[in-house]
Amino acid sequence: MTPTLIGRWQTRILLLGTLGVLVTIPFGINGDPLYFQVLLAIAVLGCMWDIVYNQLQTLRWDHDWSAILQLAAGIWEAFFFYVPFKFLISSILKIGWLSTDIPLDKFLVHYSCIWLVVFTASQTLMRVIFPRWRFHGGEWFKTRKR
Repeated sequence: MTPTLIGRWQTRILLLGTLGVLVTIPFGINGDPLYFQVLLAIAVLGCMWDIVYNQLQTLRWDHDWSAILQLAAGIWEAFFFYVPFKFLISSILKIGWLSTDIPLDKFLVHYSCIWLVVFTASQTLMRVIFPRWRFHGGEWFKTRKR
């Protein structure tokens, strides 16, 4: 499958909004909204990264990402999420509702759990259960006439 940009966004939001929330619930069981804020920020930043990924994908000969490149993208996103989230947002942007008091070890465990569940689901369950998704560029909702 070669995902379209809209397909990437729809899939990311669907998976993070379902599986990401389910994975985050045990982390936020003590009533701390920090992990849900991180999940929301991961979704927003991920949608911005998808624009870059979509452009890079057009440079590949097959216009597709292999699983190893998706793994590298997960590591890349973790680094470029945590550093700006921890330092840029707290010192420069001053977003009041977004707490940046997450230690690196807790962030890595939370992010890794979310990422592994979403990656595994997109590589296995989604392809088997939702064949339309696979053969329509990852799009769940028809956005344009084909």
